[in-house]
Amino acid sequence: MKPAISIRLSLASLLRRIFSIRFLKFGTVGASGIVINQGVLYVAQEYIFHVSHVQGDVDWLRLNLSLGMAIFFATLNNFFWNRLWTWADRKHHYERPMLTQFGQYTLSCGLSIVLQVAFTNLMAPHVYYLIANLIAIVFTSVLNFLLNDLWTFGRLKLLKASVATQPSKPAGE
Repeated sequence: MKPAISIRLSLASLLRRIFSIRFLKFGTVGASGIVINQGVLYVAQEYIFHVSHVQGDVDWLRLNLSLGMAIFFATLNNFFWNRLWTWADRKHHYERPMLTQFGQYTLSCGLSIVLQVAFTNLMAPHVYYLIANLIAIVFTSVLNFLLNDLWTFGRLKLLKASVATQPSKPAGE
């Protein structure tokens, strides 16, 4: 019975984190990142690389170069806003150099970025590339939040610190 209770408590904790004020802030920052991502992707596709507008005709190199640019600028935007606003209460993250933390943030977002590119590439021949990209972003957002909450902005460090400061129980209890 205890493992089932533990799983339910873990799931409840996960759901509380996802539906928290912090997640709403993360979503707001993410929305600004979506605007930047979609804007850069549109400008790169329409004006820099001059892509074809024939349904199903996708120039994979140009699409992926455009996606790379879009993701880079959105990631920069999101990192700075998340650092300054979403996780502003976790001041201990300022102990690390900003470049190191940006590296952690980028690695945390790496899986989401890979999935975003993969999903966008899979859907682009079937739906308009901006819609494909938006769908991919929505699906990867929760994973991105959890990875950044745990690693980049130090929830794991906070949990370890709270465990270390709790008094240990005598062996007989």
